[in-house]
Amino acid sequence: MIAHLRGKLISKQPGQAIVEAAGVGYDVAISVPTFTALPSLGAEAVLHIHTQVSEDQIALFGFLELQEKRLFERLITVSGVGPKLAIKMLSGLSSERTVQAIRGQDHAQLTRIPGVGKKLAERLVVELKDKLDDFAVAPSQTVVRGATAEDVLSALTNLGYQRPAAEKAIEQAIAKEAALSADFDGLFRGALKVIR
Repeated sequence: MIAHLRGKLISKQPGQAIVEAAGVGYDVAISVPTFTALPSLGAEAVLHIHTQVSEDQIALFGFLELQEKRLFERLITVSGVGPKLAIKMLSGLSSERTVQAIRGQDHAQLTRIPGVGKKLAERLVVELKDKLDDFAVAPSQTVVRGATAEDVLSALTNLGYQRPAAEKAIEQAIAKEAALSADFDGLFRGALKVIR
């Protein structure tokens, strides 16, 4: 099984990277945080790999951070969470936020991820809340609060912006105009102006 991959990054897009090692191009499914942290094309990339073997294919899932890979492997132990949904979850919420949401039994946070319904959020909490003690989670320092700000943050990170930069842009946009905190379109446009 492939567990680690080092090679030249020949293609990258949200959700996928192709890494060439020893003349072979490996097609690797990746999360948005891994995509945004990858080096430029032609540079050397190093990924922690989870190899998923099924009847009809061998799929590689790559992560820059070992903690993200470990969390991915915990997520796919839950009934109803396949590798593709686990990658989507880690694209919608950072590893730290996912761990916090599961430990804190925050079903609302989990159901914001496309593909995660109420029942699956409950199952994630029940099956994993006591199995994530070995994940270090830094205390949340984000000032982003409220559903609208969270939705704008998710939209910006899905567009490829780094999470800390997106959080700061949202905070600055709200600081300029407090009314934006309840207006998705206005806050999104305001944050985009700041972040560029």
